[in-house]
Amino acid sequence: MQVLIGIIYHTIGGGFSGSFYMPFNKVKGWAWESFWIVGGLFSWLILPPLAAYLTIPDFAAIIASADTNVKMLTFVFGLLWGIGGLTYGLGVRYLGMSLGNSVVLGFSSAFGALVPSIYYNINPVEGKVSFTDMLGSAGGQVVLLGVLVCLIGIAISGKAGMMKEAELSEAEKKASVKEFSIVKGLTIAVISGILSAFFNYGIEAGKPLAGQAVVQGCNPLFQNNVTYVVLLWGGLTTNFLWCMYLNARNKTFGNYTDTRTPILANVLFSATAGTMWFLQFFFYGMGESKLGNGASSWITHMATIILTANMWGLYLKEWSGVSAATFRTFVTGIIVILISIVLVGIGNSL
Repeated sequence: MQVLIGIIYHTIGGGFSGSFYMPFNKVKGWAWESFWIVGGLFSWLILPPLAAYLTIPDFAAIIASADTNVKMLTFVFGLLWGIGGLTYGLGVRYLGMSLGNSVVLGFSSAFGALVPSIYYNINPVEGKVSFTDMLGSAGGQVVLLGVLVCLIGIAISGKAGMMKEAELSEAEKKASVKEFSIVKGLTIAVISGILSAFFNYGIEAGKPLAGQAVVQGCNPLFQNNVTYVVLLWGGLTTNFLWCMYLNARNKTFGNYTDTRTPILANVLFSATAGTMWFLQFFFYGMGESKLGNGASSWITHMATIILTANMWGLYLKEWSGVSAATFRTFVTGIIVILISIVLVGIGNSL
């Protein structure tokens, strides 16, 4: 029953994540950096402490009294993950919902599955499985096989993207993805996928915060909400600095007050996207409390995001006009990625 409840929470969170970019598509007349940071202020600055306030008694005191090294490490991992989140938006911008999410989340699935074990090689904790332990166990070897299969699936998805670029005219590409660029998109998506896995490092580094919340009477289901405050402020720092730089370079600070654009609607759509983005990890934290962190939780979450995002990509007709062979290649890549997710889950259960 615990496992089933955990999977349900992960599925809900993955659904929010796979759909969160859709409200951004409704923003009119603003540069990417403008609507991205407005959404980010909700997802990384406003909602994390609000969620913690509603679910964890005296969460601020828990953070204030925590070991400085714990808070610093969690924050730094948030900074690095923030770069992954920042480039995720760019990856989807240049590749579209389907291909962008497949590559970004495929890499994130692979590296995220390994994150906890690598972390515990660096900082051994009794009862936690390190990367060395994985190499010496049957379950760990199945997980590593799953990671390899995932990388193969990513390569197939990338091949589908290159086939799409070769087949469609510039006008056809822009019709489905306005700024489609296979080289720029794949480069950014690979970086994003690897760095996005650092979110799992942050959750593990912040475990003392979550543990203290439980000790003080918090419902264990919501224990990760206190960790998110520190972790997501790290992500906010990275994204805020970059978006402010782009606003200055591109002279787009005027977006926020440009009455020629629907300012209120743009803020509401951006806020909705940011809220949906945060909800993915609100429910992820609940699922993780039931399944436990590591490969199973991360992989289950990523699987639902990949499926949801690709359903949106099909709905938006991002693959219309391609040949049957190209579409089959794209579908094959998705299937291989999902097989890898199953392998990692099986390996983790062993």
